[in-house]
Amino acid sequence: MPVARPEPQEPRVIAHVDMDCFYVQVEQRRNPELRGQPTAVVQYNDWKGGGLIAVSYEARKFGVKRSMRGDEAKMVCPSINLVQVPVARDKADLNVYRSAGSEVVAILSTKGKCERASIDEVYLDLTDAAKEMLLESPPELLELIFEEATKSNILGLPSVIFVLHDLIVVSLQFDMNVTNRASYVQDVINREDSVRAWLCRADADYQDKLLSCGAIIVAQLRVKVLEETQFTCSAGIAHNKMLAKLVSGMHKPAQQTVVPSSAVQDFLVSLPIKKMKQLGGKLGSSLQDDLGVNTVGDLLSFTEDKLQEYYGVNTGTWLWKIARGISGEEVEDRLLPKSHGCGKTFPGPKALKNNASVKTWLDRLCEELSERIQSDLNQNKRIAQTLTLYARACRKNKSDSIKKFPSKSCPLRYGTVKIQEDAMKLFESGLHDFLGSQNTKWSITSLSVSASKIFDIPIGTSSILRYIKGPNSTVSPANLDCSSLPEDPSLGNKLYIAPNHEEHCEPSLSEKEDYGNNNVPLQMVQGTCSILKFLSQSPVLSEKRKIDSLICSHPGPESSSEPNKAEEHKAAQYVDRKKFNTAGSNSASSSTWMFNVEDIDPAVVEELPPEIQREIHGWIRPPKQSSSKTRGSTISSYFQPAKRSG
Repeated sequence: MPVARPEPQEPRVIAHVDMDCFYVQVEQRRNPELRGQPTAVVQYNDWKGGGLIAVSYEARKFGVKRSMRGDEAKMVCPSINLVQVPVARDKADLNVYRSAGSEVVAILSTKGKCERASIDEVYLDLTDAAKEMLLESPPELLELIFEEATKSNILGLPSVIFVLHDLIVVSLQFDMNVTNRASYVQDVINREDSVRAWLCRADADYQDKLLSCGAIIVAQLRVKVLEETQFTCSAGIAHNKMLAKLVSGMHKPAQQTVVPSSAVQDFLVSLPIKKMKQLGGKLGSSLQDDLGVNTVGDLLSFTEDKLQEYYGVNTGTWLWKIARGISGEEVEDRLLPKSHGCGKTFPGPKALKNNASVKTWLDRLCEELSERIQSDLNQNKRIAQTLTLYARACRKNKSDSIKKFPSKSCPLRYGTVKIQEDAMKLFESGLHDFLGSQNTKWSITSLSVSASKIFDIPIGTSSILRYIKGPNSTVSPANLDCSSLPEDPSLGNKLYIAPNHEEHCEPSLSEKEDYGNNNVPLQMVQGTCSILKFLSQSPVLSEKRKIDSLICSHPGPESSSEPNKAEEHKAAQYVDRKKFNTAGSNSASSSTWMFNVEDIDPAVVEELPPEIQREIHGWIRPPKQSSSKTRGSTISSYFQPAKRSG
C-alpha cells in the first residue's frame, strides 16, 4: 500500500521526460527510409503476425493500436511497415533499445539529479539548476527566450486559436469546424506570445519563476537530445513527480507541459481516479466500489480521518494528499536500472505443460540474465543479491483457477549454471504451492526471472581468488560468487575485510630458515598462504600472527604442526567473534568491506585448496575445543573405586 512521504521544505522543479514512440524512433534511426511512414515495431511470433509494442503517429492516424496483432494492423493500414524486434535465444532482445535509452539519459543527467524509470522515461530534479538560472539570468531580464520554451503548454492559460496568413488553425484543445472567421478574429491571440509573457512575468511568485526556469531548461535539453540522438521526447514540468508524470503525455509528440500551482486543483478535479499512479489496480477499484470515487474531485469530499478509517493511517493520508496534488516522493539519483529481468509469454497452444519444457525456457532466460548481470558487474561494478521467479499458470480444475502462481526468491549466485539450477528449484517450489494437494494437470503461460537488490561494490574489494592464485593470475569476474561479496551494511554477523594490497606473502621466521638464504617467495612454492593474512590490518591481530607464526603455512596437508593449526583456528574464531572491531576503528586509514559468514557457498569452498577449506570450515562450524578431563567428566567418575581386600 502507498505511504505518504514528508513534503520538501522548499519548492522543487521536477520534470518527467517521456520518449515519443521510442522503439519506432530507434528503428527509424537504423533505417531512415522509415521516417514519415506508418510504422510499428512487432515482437514477432507465428500467431497472427505477432504483438505490436510500439506504433508511430503516422500509423495511429489509420487506427492502428498497440493492442493489435500484426495481421490486424495490416488490415487497418495496408501500407504499414512492421519491424521485428531483434531475436536472441528464441525471444525478443531489447538491448538495442536499452543502449539507445542510455544515450538519452547521458544527456539529460547533465542538468540535475536523474532517475531512469524505464527504457524510455526519466525523472529529473532541476531545482538547483533552476535556482542558479533565476539568480544569474532570470527569464524576465532575457532579451530572447529560448524558442522551444515558448511552445510550452501552460496549464491554466486560456485555450487559444492561431491565425497565420489569414488561415485559422484550431488549437489542440478544441475540436470544431470554424465557419465564421470574422467572429473569432477579435479574440485571437498569438499562443507563443502568451507563453512568453507567462514565462517572463516580473510579478510572478517564487514558485512560478522556478517553473519558468525549469521549462526553459527542459526545452534546451529536449533540443539537445534531438540534435545528438535524432530522438524526440515530450515532458511534464511541475513541483513534484506525480504531477510531472501525469502531464508529460498530454501533448505528444515533441511537446512539453507546465503545471503551475494555481492550476493543480482544476486539473485534478475531473481526472479519472484510475489515471493516478498506484490507483490503477486494487486500491483504485476499492475507491470506486467502496466509496463511489470515480474522479480525483470525488476524493476531495472525504476527510483525512475518514480515509484513514478505511485504508489505514499511512495510505489514508497519502490519498488525502494526492487529491490535492501533494506528493513528497523524491527523485532518486539513479542512472542505472534497479533490477534486471527476462521474460517470455506462452499464449494459447504454446503454453508449457511439463517440467522439461519449463526447464528449457528457464535455461534460456537465465542465460540472458546471467550475461546482463555479469555485464553490469564488469562495467558498473554493481552486484545483484536476489533472484526472483515469476510465472502465470492455470490448472485443469477451473473452479480453483483463481489461485495465482506465487513468486519465489532466493539469494542470487553468479554463474549461468547456478542461476539455472536455482531458478528451476524456485519453479518447483512455486508449482508445489500452486497445486497444493491436488494432482492435476497445469500449464504455464508466462515465465520471467529477475535479479534485484543491486548495489555498488565498495572500492578496494576484489575476488578472494586473487590472493589464492597469486598476483600474476588473472581472475575473471565470472568467478565471483555473491556469497563472498558484501551484503546490506546494516545487517550483523559479518566479516569485515580490509583489502591487502601486498603482492607477496612474507614467509615466517621458521620458513626463512627452511628456505635458507635464497628467500624464495611463497608463490613460487606449491601451497597457499593462510587466508587470515588478507582479512585485516588490525595491530592486535598482526601481533598475534607474529607470535603464532600465522603469516603463512607450509605446502602440503602435513606441513603445519598441530599447535599451529590450533592457533590458526583460535585466530579465526577471534576474527569472527570480534568482527574486526580494531580494524573498524581505523576505517579512516583503510577501507573495509564485509560479507555474511552464513552465506558462504559450500560449493565454492570445495573448489579451494585443502588448507583454505579447513580454515573456512572453522569459521562456519568451529570444532569443539578439547579439554582436559576433570572429575565428573565421565560416568565412571561417579562410582567409588573398589576397596582392595587386605
